[in-house]
Amino acid sequence: MFQRINVPRLLACIIICQLAGIIGSVFTSSSLDTWYILLEKPSYNPPAWVFFPVWTTLYTLMGISLYLVWEKGLQYKEVKTGVFLFGLQLVLNTLWSLLFFGLKSPYYAFLEILVLWIAILLTIIQFWKISKSASLLLVPYILWVSFAALLNYQIWVLNS
Repeated sequence: MFQRINVPRLLACIIICQLAGIIGSVFTSSSLDTWYILLEKPSYNPPAWVFFPVWTTLYTLMGISLYLVWEKGLQYKEVKTGVFLFGLQLVLNTLWSLLFFGLKSPYYAFLEILVLWIAILLTIIQFWKISKSASLLLVPYILWVSFAALLNYQIWVLNS
């Protein structure tokens, strides 16, 4: 009934996701106190302190989700597909920070976040076939990215 937890694998999955966040934060931190602060933002823009705990939590949930799928066995095609889609959305997640904060382009970041959203949805659908728990762990992530896409769009429009 209970499955042993492969702690090194679980930690590796969480660390991989957190590293994506750390890489993205390199681009973010260089623009927060300069370019970003000068942008006009919608009234529903969260305060800056909200982003760190939200993303840390989301990356942890993503890592647990990846672990649950990986534990089903990489020898299976549906698991390989799920892990590939997960990797794709993780790369797209990091790319968004580069486009928005690094290149200071809300327009290209908005186009990219739409692709990211689709990649997350495809990952959720694929994970559902393998582990419903893994799939459900990604729901807060797609909800946050949906909000981020709306925020990104408004920032682009307000600053065009």
